[in-house]
Amino acid sequence: MSFPHRHLLGIEQLSPDAIVTLLDLAERYVDLNRSQNKHSSVLEGLTQINMFFENSTRTQASFEIAGKRLGADVMNMEVRASSISKGETLIDTAMTLNAMQPDLLVVRHPHSGAVDLLAQKVHCAVLNAGDGRHEHPTQALLDTLTIRRSKGRLHRLRIAICGDIAHSRVARSNIMLLGKMENRIRLIGPPTLMPSGIADFGVEVFEDMREGLRDVDVVMMLRLQKERMDGGFIPSEREYFHRFGLDAEKLSHAAPDAIVMHPGPMNRGVEIDGTLADDINRSVIREQVEMGVAVRMAAMELLARNLQASRGAA
Repeated sequence: MSFPHRHLLGIEQLSPDAIVTLLDLAERYVDLNRSQNKHSSVLEGLTQINMFFENSTRTQASFEIAGKRLGADVMNMEVRASSISKGETLIDTAMTLNAMQPDLLVVRHPHSGAVDLLAQKVHCAVLNAGDGRHEHPTQALLDTLTIRRSKGRLHRLRIAICGDIAHSRVARSNIMLLGKMENRIRLIGPPTLMPSGIADFGVEVFEDMREGLRDVDVVMMLRLQKERMDGGFIPSEREYFHRFGLDAEKLSHAAPDAIVMHPGPMNRGVEIDGTLADDINRSVIREQVEMGVAVRMAAMELLARNLQASRGAA
């Protein structure tokens, strides 16, 4: 299988073949998760530690369920109650983790590059669960799996990513992944929420929702990342929804069979109309959550295989 990686730190390092390998394995885990017996022994005897330096509901729960269904011993490290809150450095934390001899380390951190630094210092496989504004690779992979299952393909689709692009690691990972798979990507949002140098990513940029959504196959909405904002990026939430919030009228400009996505958590009435978010004929938001468990199971299996192979060769 084409996945020669020790860690999963970002989409940037993955080839199209590695992406397809992971998605194909995730398809098998979708079937397992829908069966009566949802358990496997792939990670039996291995230890998984989840370290979340930022609050998380979906991602942390998804990784925990994924590890337990694969048979791993899973520990959630309460960072706020740990020595880190008392001033311990990330390097000292890595040394402590090495002494515990984990096999898989899942990390979310508010600073870009922190997960990569940990990966350089620990002796186990590391999965990036989101670092600052940098990347959120498993979210992009689960989004891609959701698109492939809904559209029957992953190439030559017109995909619109809408909202707070500047502060979104989800947007960054999806732009890279969907670009690698030869899709046409449009970014829609106010200039204040577009990162500098965005033209270098090979995307089209729109300020008008109706123009940007014209004939697209996939509409991916993003929430306003208020915790990463340090100024007035929008006039008001009401005005933002009027111009950039997704509702039925704006969606009517997309392809008739366009799907609606959102990585969560959703701000209903701010970036998306609640009725549309719950529309089972257009929204695949619930499917995204389901695909998240399967994708994370696949990622951990592939990394565990490589880890065990390297240990066997040592």
